[in-house]
Order: sequence, then C-alpha cells, then structure tokens
Amino acid sequence: MDAAESLRLYNTVPFSQLLGIRREFSEGGRARLVVEARRELENPIRAMHGGVVATLLDVVMASAAVSKIGFARTAVTLDLNISYLQPGRGRLTADGEALAIADDGDTVQCRAEVRDDEGRCVARSMGSFRYLPLPSA
Repeated sequence: MDAAESLRLYNTVPFSQLLGIRREFSEGGRARLVVEARRELENPIRAMHGGVVATLLDVVMASAAVSKIGFARTAVTLDLNISYLQPGRGRLTADGEALAIADDGDTVQCRAEVRDDEGRCVARSMGSFRYLPLPSA
C-alpha cells in the first residue's frame, strides 16, 4: 500500500470523519494531523475536550507507525500515556513520530505532541503500537 492508498483508507474511518480530523502527511515514520475547533468538540471551559486531544495523539502516532514500514500493515494501540499541559483552543495540530520497532518486528514505540494555533504545547504522549495485517478489501 502506498501513501495515497493509505490516505484513502484513513479517510474511510468513521470516527476520524466524525471529529473532523484531517491528515496533512504521513511518511517516513512521521505524521501530522489537524482538527479545527467546533462547539461540539469543546468541554465546559470552551477548550477542546480531552478525549479529542487523546484521539488526535493516538491517531497521529498510529499514522507515523504505519508510515515507518511503508504502509505494509496497520497499527493498533497497546498503551497510551498522555500529559495534558494546558487547555487547547482553536485549531490543534498533532505531530507524531515512530521511534523504534522492537526486535520482534511487531511493536513500535511512538511519541507525539499537540499544539494550538499559537504554537503552545497542549499535550504530549508516548505510546506502544502493534502491527497487524491490513484489512482485506
């Protein structure tokens, strides 16, 4: 699967569509996702809900993980650790990086952060992902 096919597959994920998460790129073990603020995604203090931030971190790391292996497999979350640093308002951008593939070739460690439209770091994350076969067509 190449990057264009991977993007087509990504664009069929209903949950990402529901949240309005857009993938800017995913290549060479790195990825970037963006979500625009809307009232439906905010918490009572008018900041992006923590669950949206968590999803953004999770998905950007999985996107980085699959790009590290040329989109040959998909990746699912094994664990996710998030440090929330401040409320996120406005457009949020997540950058993720796949760091190291384990010796078994089936797991990968990743890191990511989310920044607001003024460049402030909203949250940081580390995660482990397991590679699985691509879904059949």
